[in-house]
Amino acid sequence: MCLNIFRKSLIFNDLRGPGRRKRLIRDLIAAKPDVFIGIDAPDFNLGLELKLRRAGIRTVHYVSPSVWAWRQKRIFNIAEATSLVLSLLPFEKAFYDKHDVPCTFVGHTLADDIPLDTDTNAARAKLNLSADDIVLALLPGSRGSEVGLLSETYLQTAQKLQERIPELKVIVPLVNDKRKAQFTEIKEKAAPNLKVQLLDGQSSEAMTAANAVLLASGTATLEAMLYKKPMVVGYKFKPVSYWIFKNFFTFNIKYFSLPNLLADAPLVPEFLQDECNSDALADALFPMLKGDSQALINKFYDIHNNIRLDASKQAALAVKELINAN
Repeated sequence: MCLNIFRKSLIFNDLRGPGRRKRLIRDLIAAKPDVFIGIDAPDFNLGLELKLRRAGIRTVHYVSPSVWAWRQKRIFNIAEATSLVLSLLPFEKAFYDKHDVPCTFVGHTLADDIPLDTDTNAARAKLNLSADDIVLALLPGSRGSEVGLLSETYLQTAQKLQERIPELKVIVPLVNDKRKAQFTEIKEKAAPNLKVQLLDGQSSEAMTAANAVLLASGTATLEAMLYKKPMVVGYKFKPVSYWIFKNFFTFNIKYFSLPNLLADAPLVPEFLQDECNSDALADALFPMLKGDSQALINKFYDIHNNIRLDASKQAALAVKELINAN
């Protein structure tokens, strides 16, 4: 069955203006598409999907919200709003299955895009590093708040490691000039003598080139795993935010980094809040920089293969099956 493709400039314009969301819902209902696919953005899309489904339009939500981790009661809203959830990660499907919400695990697009084997020496050549260098990549995040909270600790960690490994090369990819200026200002105060190479973006090259990576939580941990790089994950919240999360939200996960969540095991060291300090991070990173991590890398290969399913194709097949089911 062919999909009715609903295109209107309204969809591609700013939807925040008064009445625009209502007009979008009205126009979509009038168009009667065979299916509506909301991609991520749950705060916007789930409300839209609910209205459309109540009007008899099948709805698919692509990229699961982190309902498996916290605020699990949102699952009931998702069940009402969606005909099908397309999940990127297998543990997400397990959670939806537990609650009898239709869900198909399609694999992760990053696992498709990143090859199973990457060329470390080629990445080093692009960054003017040699094959024999010992390289640590620091990824303190892309948002100003993350860079502000994590950079001092990351820099002090790198400084301690450079004192223990004088030949250590430290590379730091930063997303734009604003983040680079912010990071540089913090470095001048926290670790003025640290030798570091700042990069314009190039986070993929930095991870590929590194012997080990120190990084914030999030999708970057998945990328580092797919590049088969040993890593330490360190994250901090602002004190008030951390207190609110601890006291008002229920978290239901043993780990917060994606490699550990995917393995359901502590593959990589995680340090949160007060535990995220330079001594702990340096001690965890040192053996990764100087030792053999092949056993860990083999586990990363296994996970990569498990989530490398040609996600776009699997998503299309799942949508087609949904349409043909009725």
